[in-house]
Amino acid sequence: MSKRIVAENLALFYREAARCYGDLPAFATRKRALEWHPVSYRKLYEQGLDLATGLIELGVNAREHIGLFGDNRYEWMLADYAVQFCGAADVPRGTDVTDSELVYIINHAGIRFAFVETVELQKRVLELRDQLPLLKEIILMDPNGHTENGVKKLVDVLNLGSGLRIEGDRRTEDRMTDIKPEDLFTLIYTSGTTGTPKGVMLTHSNIISQIKTLPGIHNCNDRVLSILPIWHVFERVIEMYTISFGGCTYYSSVKTLGEDLRNVEPTFMASAPRVWEKLHERIIKGVKSSHPVRQILFHIAYYLSKQFKASEYYITNRYLKLQHQSRWKHWLMLPLHILRWVMVLPWYGFFNVAVLERIRLGAGGALKTTISGGGALPAEIDQFFNNVGIPVLEGYGMTETSPVISVRPSNNLIVGTVGPPLPETQIKIVDPVSGNVMYPSDQFPYGGRGIKGEIWIKGPQVMKGYYKEPELTKQTIKKGWLKTGDLGMITHNNCLKILGRCKATIVLSNGENVEPEPIEMRLQQSQYIDHCMLVGQDKKFISALIVPVLSEFHQIGIPVNSGKELIVNHPEVQKIIREEIRRMTSNGSVRYQQIKDFRLLPDGFQVGEELTNLHKLKRHVIQEKYNHVIEELFASESI
Repeated sequence: MSKRIVAENLALFYREAARCYGDLPAFATRKRALEWHPVSYRKLYEQGLDLATGLIELGVNAREHIGLFGDNRYEWMLADYAVQFCGAADVPRGTDVTDSELVYIINHAGIRFAFVETVELQKRVLELRDQLPLLKEIILMDPNGHTENGVKKLVDVLNLGSGLRIEGDRRTEDRMTDIKPEDLFTLIYTSGTTGTPKGVMLTHSNIISQIKTLPGIHNCNDRVLSILPIWHVFERVIEMYTISFGGCTYYSSVKTLGEDLRNVEPTFMASAPRVWEKLHERIIKGVKSSHPVRQILFHIAYYLSKQFKASEYYITNRYLKLQHQSRWKHWLMLPLHILRWVMVLPWYGFFNVAVLERIRLGAGGALKTTISGGGALPAEIDQFFNNVGIPVLEGYGMTETSPVISVRPSNNLIVGTVGPPLPETQIKIVDPVSGNVMYPSDQFPYGGRGIKGEIWIKGPQVMKGYYKEPELTKQTIKKGWLKTGDLGMITHNNCLKILGRCKATIVLSNGENVEPEPIEMRLQQSQYIDHCMLVGQDKKFISALIVPVLSEFHQIGIPVNSGKELIVNHPEVQKIIREEIRRMTSNGSVRYQQIKDFRLLPDGFQVGEELTNLHKLKRHVIQEKYNHVIEELFASESI
């Protein structure tokens, strides 16, 4: 584990980072492809003190909630520093927040002061002012934006505090030392995949525990690329983790990701599964469009890498163990794997340098590790990148757990799992119907390993509770154990494997349960399918709502300009999608898991509407929006 700083609360943590790392770059803002504007740890800390003093002068109290609405930029981090220094808690959300969410969050959290990133967001909040009786001050983060109707600029509040500090004002330092570990550092409203957003209360001790226990070996020479929404707790933890070892965070975006990977050459980054899915699509498309000889070389290289990695994992005892394997069987197979590894090694070594290195360069070339979180990583994608030499350390967590529960460490990378739980974290697997503990348990063979159930977790990262929701908190946290709502098992490697969601489970009329997410992930590997959602609750069979990739059909001669409705109803499009469903899901599927029918949707799923910021499906929104289509799918159950 790398040497990293920790403290009793985040304000003191930021102070210690400034003392240890001084003039080293903390954050860098992109100006253009090869031009980045860095800010040092010392400057960030001093500006945070100035801004906090300005906020205190305006009337910000300790332990109150401050709105922080914006996307990835330096001013967002500066505002977060200042809020923590005030002893307050921020309530973050991105600029894609809807008007109804703004009203709900600001009123529910009792927000009097709010930072907004853009002029457009400022305008929206001002238009909603009549519905926000508690909101006192709006502060615009964009230094180039024009303010109106009493809105203050962040730079003006910062200058106010700077002047006071020059005169000897030290109220901020007093606030910093008064912060208790159990005080809130943030109040995050969930993205609402299943209904009304809930305010998750996370404390300073919650987040400090994550900084202390995340696995990894890093130092101040590491370059970290930031592409996930900055307000999401996964991205925030990674940024604070980076601060702990003195690395520099570069703010990128999905639009410039490819370019920034090549130019920044990051050594570490947090990512969502969709990033790797898109990168995989781009790689495969590039291979298919290349010269036939290059295609053959790629397939040879990838085949050799699969053989080499499979034997390497077996020899080092890092292969997936869903069932108990006798020791004698392992030793019986070991010589065969050693023989294969030795035979493949020279050929793999050549093709690894000659062919696979080009793929690694597409991810920057210097990437030592990346943690994928915020959703399940499709098995094929997971295997692909780890086979080609880009180590993807899949993690598992949720907002309610600050967020990381478990993650694959690089020295125990077992593809197909999300690794062992973090230090100080306990996991048990519970039967979701009876409530019986199946792991750890002496009543089952091997302590309950390999048995599927709901994941419960206890540890220092578990939230304080849901804000103003004591009953919901009691339902979710039982005697310190948080019910995740996720299905999983502990493998015989003592790692956690995620198997789906309890709440996403589709129960058919015959009582069979279908986990939609694995099937949806397989379908989305098709070049013709952008998004899909399975439906069929209380029906005889499952069907699918599918968003096709229209550009792919244009390439095979179906004119895109003929209109979306005409394209999705085009016989050839229907035929291709039907064949893709058959190809991607029918092999090995039991009868009740096979998709009997589907409908193509002319409009894509958008972040903020049908999708959360991490591209998770808002199932209740899609269900309501396309209820008429779903009813049509099941109008006759005689299919």
